[in-house]
Amino acid sequence: MSLQGDVCVVTGACGFLGERLVRLLLEEDKLTEIRMLDIHVRPQLIQCLEEIRGDTLVSVFEGDISDSELLRRACKGASLVFHTASLIDVTGKVVYSELHRVNVKGTQLLLETCVQENVVSFIYTSSIEVAGPNANGDPIINGDENTPYTCSLKFPYSRTKKEAEQVTLQAQGEVLQNGGRLATCALRPMYIYGEGCRFLLGHMGDGIRNGDMLYRTSRPEAQVNPVYVGNAALAHLQAARALRDPQRRAAIGGNFYYISDDTPPVSYSDFNHAVLSPLGFSIQEKPILPIPVLYLLCFLMEMLQILLCPFKRFTPPINRQLLTMLNTPFSFSYRRAQRDMGYAPRYSWEEARKRTMDWVASQLPKERERIKAK
Repeated sequence: MSLQGDVCVVTGACGFLGERLVRLLLEEDKLTEIRMLDIHVRPQLIQCLEEIRGDTLVSVFEGDISDSELLRRACKGASLVFHTASLIDVTGKVVYSELHRVNVKGTQLLLETCVQENVVSFIYTSSIEVAGPNANGDPIINGDENTPYTCSLKFPYSRTKKEAEQVTLQAQGEVLQNGGRLATCALRPMYIYGEGCRFLLGHMGDGIRNGDMLYRTSRPEAQVNPVYVGNAALAHLQAARALRDPQRRAAIGGNFYYISDDTPPVSYSDFNHAVLSPLGFSIQEKPILPIPVLYLLCFLMEMLQILLCPFKRFTPPINRQLLTMLNTPFSFSYRRAQRDMGYAPRYSWEEARKRTMDWVASQLPKERERIKAK
């Protein structure tokens, strides 16, 4: 079912996923208006979108997710919200209060605004990290939404994403000001890669500093299934279309879905190598130190972080949760999303890899120059 004629809001519209979603919406469905909400909207992006927007109005709402008046103006008259905005922090650089303010309070405020402004559909971009892995490193291989798993989240980013997801799903069926009902769902993408992925750029930069050799931080057998950004964006569009269908809306509302594609299961380190090896990068055969030793070092650095906290902010380059995540087999199927919302990956692994590799190749000279200048 098409979104033709709808007015939609995309939060985090200038982010890695948000920008790709806006472009997809402009290409696929003839919406009346797309409202881009972000802390900073790049003029160059708006200029690029002008060339493909057709008759769709593209509006800019620049500001903070905690600005209630901004949210009210952005949501007024809209029928659909894609909430992709989030503070992402895997190393602990951002203080918990700021993560909670943006990821949790921002989501709560946006949902309240949807109720006040009669927005009928709300799609939340969650994360695979809300599922785990747990501190024991218990694996999941090709799991689904019913796979039992015990996990107590301790890392601030994961905790705030989980809380925001729960708030979203609990809002299912909320009565709107006009008497209608709000439908919500949450999508849990795997690690998202593709053009614009800053994590890939970071790994490439580390490899350049190490003589074009990538660091190995994960064991080859710790396989995960990353998802290409084009397929992740498509899943959001399919969720929106499904929520427009009365029958599918009833099935999807209040549920979360794992979003993956047909990228072959691979460890995080070997995935980086698969994308960067055609550019001349090799990879270490083994981690610098055995994983148990690295885990102990992470623990000691976290203790040092606590001791220094009253005097200086120290962020370890890696922590126990991140190390566990990098070394735990953790993969999920997209079959339920396929069944309930008609999602099927559009981009094959071969095409996704080539698109990603071409983009990384275009960034390589600039990255070498930047590192050389330092």
